[in-house]
Amino acid sequence: MHEIKPGQSIELLKELHILTRDGKMNQDSRRKLKQVYHLTQFIEPLLQEIQKEYQEVQLVDHGAGKSYLGFILYDLFFKMLEDGSHIYGIETRDELVQKSRDLALRLGFPNMSFLTLSVADSTHSSLLPTHVDMVTALHACDTATDDAIQFALQKEAQFVVLVPCCQAEVASVLRKHKGKRLGGDVLTEIWRHPLHTREFGSHITNVLRCLQLEAHGYQVNVTELVGWEHSMKNELIIATYKDLPRRRPNERLEKLLHLLGLEEMATRFYAGAVQE
Repeated sequence: MHEIKPGQSIELLKELHILTRDGKMNQDSRRKLKQVYHLTQFIEPLLQEIQKEYQEVQLVDHGAGKSYLGFILYDLFFKMLEDGSHIYGIETRDELVQKSRDLALRLGFPNMSFLTLSVADSTHSSLLPTHVDMVTALHACDTATDDAIQFALQKEAQFVVLVPCCQAEVASVLRKHKGKRLGGDVLTEIWRHPLHTREFGSHITNVLRCLQLEAHGYQVNVTELVGWEHSMKNELIIATYKDLPRRRPNERLEKLLHLLGLEEMATRFYAGAVQE
């Protein structure tokens, strides 16, 4: 059974509706707590690794929404650190940013900042550090996940943790060229039907994201977030910078874009100069 860990903020768990207002847990609460622990069990060892090497941890959470992930990580890990470790929540909706600021103040979580920025704009914002250790994006919709990857690459993040959300851009390009490709390429049968176009487009987007990260020297692992019944999007991508050889993933990325007629998407998944 998943119970509250020692030292967890009861007020935070109530705010996240993991606990009822009277501090009780029901079946739904236990399921939510299981989801929280399942996600943090992937992230906490990475944070510990950063701490051993750099002492302080700089984490940026993109498409933060209500900053569910940031608050849980702060409560379970960051609030015990007595250094300059910091969590930045990036969100475009100002009302959610203000609510997160108010909650952090109320909970006494001083090393949390919340910024009203798009993921793309955050890359150039002076409000964020020049180097970031970890970038997270939990269900950042459409191209926001791709922008989070670009942010991580610019900031030379050691770890990138993504739970990708809906992505229609690749599917729209597949759909646009479907007619002229149907006659000559049997591979097009994979996305001939509209439903398959959408699903295959979503799948291939994540494949391209993984290749892009590998083409920048990252080791990539893909797994499943079990227990996230509220969302069908439960793919978890964890990238760790290892300075791995880049040439092969870069070549395979280019070949895959050409094979699927997605050459116009090359700038989005651009791998950059190949280094060995």
